[in-house]
Amino acid sequence: MFEWEFYFVLFSIAAMIACLIWEIKSPELIIASTVVLFLLTGILTPKEAINGFSNEGVMTIGLLFIIAGAVEKSKIVESFFNRLIKGPPTTRLFLFKLLTPITSLSAFMNNTPIVITLTPIIRKWCEKHNISPSKLLIPLSYATILGGTITLMGTSTNLVVHGLLVEKGMSGFSFFQFAIIGVPITIVGLLYLIFLGYKLLPNNQVTINSTIENLREYVCEILVGKEYAFIGKSVEEAKLRNLKGLFLVSIIRDSEHITPVANTTVLKHGDRLLFSGDISTLSELQQTKGLNLLTNQGTYFLSKPQNRLVEAVVSHHSSLLYKKLKDTHFRSKFNAAVLAVHRKNHHIKTKIGEIELKAGDILLMAVGQDFYKNDHHKDFYLISPVTPNTLVDKNTKRKGWVSLFLLLCMITLVTLKVLSIITALGLAVVMLFLFKIITPSEARRYIQWNVLILIASSFGIGVAILKTGVATWVANLVIGNTASFGIFATILAIYFLTNVFTEVITNNAAAVIMFPIAYEISEKMQLNPIPLAVIVAIAASASFSTPIGYQTNLIVYGPGGYSFKDYLKVGIPLNLITMFVTVTIVYFIWIY
Repeated sequence: MFEWEFYFVLFSIAAMIACLIWEIKSPELIIASTVVLFLLTGILTPKEAINGFSNEGVMTIGLLFIIAGAVEKSKIVESFFNRLIKGPPTTRLFLFKLLTPITSLSAFMNNTPIVITLTPIIRKWCEKHNISPSKLLIPLSYATILGGTITLMGTSTNLVVHGLLVEKGMSGFSFFQFAIIGVPITIVGLLYLIFLGYKLLPNNQVTINSTIENLREYVCEILVGKEYAFIGKSVEEAKLRNLKGLFLVSIIRDSEHITPVANTTVLKHGDRLLFSGDISTLSELQQTKGLNLLTNQGTYFLSKPQNRLVEAVVSHHSSLLYKKLKDTHFRSKFNAAVLAVHRKNHHIKTKIGEIELKAGDILLMAVGQDFYKNDHHKDFYLISPVTPNTLVDKNTKRKGWVSLFLLLCMITLVTLKVLSIITALGLAVVMLFLFKIITPSEARRYIQWNVLILIASSFGIGVAILKTGVATWVANLVIGNTASFGIFATILAIYFLTNVFTEVITNNAAAVIMFPIAYEISEKMQLNPIPLAVIVAIAASASFSTPIGYQTNLIVYGPGGYSFKDYLKVGIPLNLITMFVTVTIVYFIWIY
């Protein structure tokens, strides 16, 4: 009979997965709370609960964030792809020119900044050539995922599993060990995307101009006349913050553009007040003496592109999640005002301040001059700055090339086994500081602390699964139902279970949950744990069937105008292709 701890952990893990699927709270909060629960009940010791925070894989991921941030800052990747995509607008040729270098790049860099950088570039190219971006954005995400499977540092999942192996007293993976599988599945995956996958994608005409044109539906302009009773009074005194269904975004005063509008801003005769929200609720304003409706067509934004309209996707780890906009202090925190919120390709028609934000929401914002100076990287991903980016000076580009050189040197030292990956990355980061390529404050900003907390907390979950016998129980179930069909069926089952988990929760959590189960199976079947660890790492990364399984899928969800079924239609075949290629190679290279 099992002890009570077994049933408690089994039930808690099931509840945790349900909360992750339904997005009750942010993933790191859900997983960390589960670890704290195990700590309070005595299932985990304090050392076991926090052990993940000192894990080599977690620390390596943190260092990679800094190096990727230094490269991203230089805009070298953006400049390269801007030059690369020039040419005739042939979809297949464009996909080949785009996806081939992307897979190579994502083998050595964090794929999230790659997708963030290229999404607006692709959308502008599509608009210029009258091609739907929905034909290209999912392939962009998938290509970065595939490329990440080629090297140890290509994806955080590989590093997490590497760290788990090291904790077990093994040497872990070598730098290019994943290439045995990563290169074949990348080649096959690209062929699928270029010749078949893009045909399965919808032809949604989602462009930057169409997004701005939609302002006509939810922006109105009000002129402040001489008769208005609150001339010389503040916005707060005029009670313009508590209008039903409307939100004051900007004030146009002669040539001055006030965005965002503070509560203390004083109103003057001739001001043009720009409101966003449900335009059908204008009656309160129209009945106010001295306020005259100019238009509800948003012509100011349409005719003044320099007013910095920006689109952004709310991230999985945003501090804005599950909060109403009015409770986030958005204007003061980001120096921006939200004009509209889109969710699942639909405009949310309610008062802006009352909208509770969720991961994947698209925010259309009017931003102030200091917007780009603020730290917004953890909260949302910029996907289509409507105005051109400012030019990057030569010194910044030079620092970018130095960053790439340091990355290349680090890869060489790790490949030659002169240094371990964590030592090499640590040395590279120190050099970035010494050469003043980045500052300590910038480094702190580049590190995605929420991701590290999620991964480190997940280690405690893995310990609880192993310690209470849950891993053994699941391992016995897998072996009992597949052993009669041979080892191939067993490793296929491990891949399938891991892949299902990664599609509905996070990739790193899926890896940490499945690793102890795979390790138990290797012990019981007297197999080398390395090939089963490879199976878990690849399966946890290969998230193609849902927009929630991998953050790059979420980034392109709104900009491509996709629905959930689009990911199923294109992603399931790629999931199956990747699964069978991976399991076949593992079986014949390591096990047969």
